[in-house]
Amino acid sequence: MILNTAFTRTALLSALGLAASLACSLTQADPRDDHGRGRAPVAHEHMDARFSHNHPYYDRGYVVRDLPRDRIIINRGPNHYYYSGGMWYAPRGIGFVVVAPPIGVFVPLLPPFYSTVWFGGVPYYYANDTYYMWSAQDNGYEVVDAPPGAVNAAPDEQPPQPPTTNQLFIYPRNGQTADQQGKDKYECHAAAMGQTGFDPTASGGNVPPDQFTGKSRDYYRAMAACLQARGYSVE
Repeated sequence: MILNTAFTRTALLSALGLAASLACSLTQADPRDDHGRGRAPVAHEHMDARFSHNHPYYDRGYVVRDLPRDRIIINRGPNHYYYSGGMWYAPRGIGFVVVAPPIGVFVPLLPPFYSTVWFGGVPYYYANDTYYMWSAQDNGYEVVDAPPGAVNAAPDEQPPQPPTTNQLFIYPRNGQTADQQGKDKYECHAAAMGQTGFDPTASGGNVPPDQFTGKSRDYYRAMAACLQARGYSVE
């Protein structure tokens, strides 16, 4: 009986130790694969409320042990960065530190919850205190300096609106991945631009001022039709 009791106690302690070890490994893993959707900030996070963006991100300087599964490797000279969900990481020791992205690097797709803001008639894509601009020449989004007028904007200021009443709100109906959404948006943008001659990423749309309103409406109408044909709801 004494032997059985000792064995039971040993087995119980071993099971508890294994459970604690598993719990520890889980809490050390990066929990941000959901990109913070639908939840309030937790420890070492902040809520980015600028331009009513309203999404949580890790504080810069915070170190994680593991990277999200969907990270993208971005090289800048001898330095390596990891990009995921609007956050940027750099290697530090046995972990990865949350950093600001270097100006001038390109990413193939925008963060899942970016906000579009307009300055000087030009759209910028904003997330986590970072501004991106589309570059057709490089077929990617470039990390750029904050545009004039954005530096002193109030944290909860509404995003500057485009210089036209046309604005699309796009929702995937068929569970399209973020990569597929980015590909579809770009291809529909290119098709709409080719049809209308209007480029919303260029100052003034690359059209004469007296044609801006009509051409912009034609562009957004063509863009919406293309996206709807690919399985998106467009409002």
